[in-house]
Amino acid sequence: MGYSRILGTGSFLPEQVLTNAQLAERVDTSDEWIVSRTGIHARHIAAEEHKTSDLALKAAEAAIQSAGIDKHEIDLIIVATTTPDMVFPSTACLLQEKLGIPGCAAFDVQAVCAGFMFALVTANNYIKSGMARRALVVGAEIMSRVLDWDDRRTCVLFGDGAGAVILGDSDEPGILHAKLAADGRYKDILNTPAQISGGKIQGMPYLHMDGPAVFKFAVKALSDIAVKTLAEAGVDKSEVDWLVPHQANLRIIESTAKHLGLPMDRVIVTLPQQGNTSAASIPLALDSAVRDGRIHRGQTVLLEGIGGGFAWGAVLLKI
Repeated sequence: MGYSRILGTGSFLPEQVLTNAQLAERVDTSDEWIVSRTGIHARHIAAEEHKTSDLALKAAEAAIQSAGIDKHEIDLIIVATTTPDMVFPSTACLLQEKLGIPGCAAFDVQAVCAGFMFALVTANNYIKSGMARRALVVGAEIMSRVLDWDDRRTCVLFGDGAGAVILGDSDEPGILHAKLAADGRYKDILNTPAQISGGKIQGMPYLHMDGPAVFKFAVKALSDIAVKTLAEAGVDKSEVDWLVPHQANLRIIESTAKHLGLPMDRVIVTLPQQGNTSAASIPLALDSAVRDGRIHRGQTVLLEGIGGGFAWGAVLLKI
């Protein structure tokens, strides 16, 4: 078996920005209340006419350009999303059509905020087994469509966006080790339980979250899986150049970094201006740090995320 390595990154954020001050005009909240509890100042909101596949397309095109490959070299497309364009076909198939590269395997992965981790690990296994050579892995979300904008506990947290990577086969190590986990017993503290039945929406179509319970679970789960991933890879904490965490809450990010002994200047944080973009948050943060020169070839990077399910994971890689 060979290796898989990230060849290029890309991202896209909608033009419209919704600030805390603007939110405070609609719900009983304030900039101070939001920032003190989450670290979020603003978030991007998709235009009404845009769908998740449109955001994914922009991020994918940027990643393809970054990788310097022809789009027809792509033989696998995986889109991680919890806000697909439609029930079916998959957002990956719709993205494939928009890219104009029919024929290759294309499917979605649903693990909410951990979706990009699950998609990246799946693509890695495809490449290592020889089933693919060039994989487009995308995390794309329009979370604003599943929010109750009168619920200040949840509507202040999320935003829209998309991030992507091109993963390719390599003779040199790229993805070093990964761990994924899930526990459906916690399904009730973070969910959007609606379903379509008889032509109507059955159940609550808005995101529900028990914030304190999520915080408590996330801090321990992310810290534990990060430590286990490093230990199984035989890599010491001190060898990690950058932590790229899921951007959900600044206190969760700070707690994980402290557990790993990493100063915050070695943690990529995009949360303040983007909010929680679910499956898009990790590739958005990764692309931001690659493009501004903080993350560069030869460095060791730890990605980690957690989302509803609960589902969580970590990926250790060489850029």
